[in-house]
Amino acid sequence: MIEEITSTQNAKVKKWQHLTTKKGHQKYHQYLVEGWHIVGDAITAEQPVVQIIATAEQLNLHQHQFPENVETFEITDEIAKKLSDTVTPQGIFAVLDILAAEHVDPETATGAWLLLDRIQDPGNIGTMVRTADAAGFRGVVFGNGTSSQYTPKVVRAMQGSQFHIQITHGNLEEWVSALEARKIPVYGSALNAEAKDYSTVTPQSEFGLILGNEGQGMSEKLMTQTTTNLYIPIKGQAESLNVAVAAGILMFKLNQNLA
Repeated sequence: MIEEITSTQNAKVKKWQHLTTKKGHQKYHQYLVEGWHIVGDAITAEQPVVQIIATAEQLNLHQHQFPENVETFEITDEIAKKLSDTVTPQGIFAVLDILAAEHVDPETATGAWLLLDRIQDPGNIGTMVRTADAAGFRGVVFGNGTSSQYTPKVVRAMQGSQFHIQITHGNLEEWVSALEARKIPVYGSALNAEAKDYSTVTPQSEFGLILGNEGQGMSEKLMTQTTTNLYIPIKGQAESLNVAVAAGILMFKLNQNLA
């Protein structure tokens, strides 16, 4: 049975709007995703989809692919505009549970891991998560100060790759210490005299790779903790590379086990 909602003042609509905020995530342990590409990926990946919200047009297109017994709501175009942070809403949304099981212990983590140190721009985060997915990484660690993976712009930018690899939050200093204690190298990205040309590094199957804040780079503490800091030689006149571009170059170079 599909419940029809026509008022933007409906209590459920207000809750769904709240699920696009940090306070809403903390209160309800849920978040909102938008667009069939991401909603469909979540269903295929058997993510904890608890509600699907869609206009009549989107229900006609996709209802046959919904999981059994998922709560479904038909909404108006006006409500879709309220829930969306895009200029042209796609008209279909899903509410997903935030699972406590997302914690990953760095003392047992295997494979290649991308560590994000205070990355702020949603587009950069999304590009890096998608590239980590494409480059065969095991997962991505959102370090303290990095924008939340549940904000609408970050969710949209990740384009469903968050359902293909492990995403976790953690203290990066603890991650570096735990990986290096197991003889797993951790590489940083830095432009200094001690940094090593990335092209001279031998690809490996297990390692950590840290990318730092767009304006400030890696924290000084992390820079001293890493096994080796790497740089990408710039041939032209540009002062530096975008952090997501640099991450992509390094990920594809360093990972021995490309998917």
